[in-house]
Amino acid sequence: MSVTSAVTNPGMTAPQRVVSLNRPNMVSVGTIVFLSQELMFFAGLFAMWFTSRANGQAGDWTEQTEHLNVIYGLIITAILITSSVTSQFGVFAAEKGDVFKLRLWYVITIALGVVFLGMVAFEYYEMISHGVTIQASVFGSVFFIITGFHMLHVTAGLIAFAIVLGRIWKSKFTPAQATAAMAVSYYWHFVDVIWIGVFIVIYLVQ
Repeated sequence: MSVTSAVTNPGMTAPQRVVSLNRPNMVSVGTIVFLSQELMFFAGLFAMWFTSRANGQAGDWTEQTEHLNVIYGLIITAILITSSVTSQFGVFAAEKGDVFKLRLWYVITIALGVVFLGMVAFEYYEMISHGVTIQASVFGSVFFIITGFHMLHVTAGLIAFAIVLGRIWKSKFTPAQATAAMAVSYYWHFVDVIWIGVFIVIYLVQ
């Protein structure tokens, strides 16, 4: 958004100088501030993981991590990364005002997000069936806390996508709706990046 101001002298019919001031979009600023707070939150969770790992090597930490399925975790990660790509295609469509493609890409993104949640839930089932629970060990506690909070963020992102789609379907597509669609996509990219960190820390650096 730009604001234009003119400086004039008495008796002159035309401005001497035109100054253009660019103001940042408040939705973008709010999104950046919010994501910064969320980044600090997950940084605290990662710190909890490394602290627990350092103190749990003498216990059953190694035995518990053997139940992690790295290949399965890689598949889950690939699905979430793909959903981030489809959401970005939705952003490109929003920038062009192509409502049909925006809806298409965001519906695909939601579907991939639901698949991701379902696969993580199945991973929970597998871990619990092997005795890895919050009550059973420190590893189980931090594993379910970190991945659980991430699943909550994924769920929030899916709800946000659904709200954006609902507004697009009910009313005429506007620049404000395009901005909202982009903001939701940026949040989804953030969730994706956080999961990549979770996958590396939990599944690879055991």
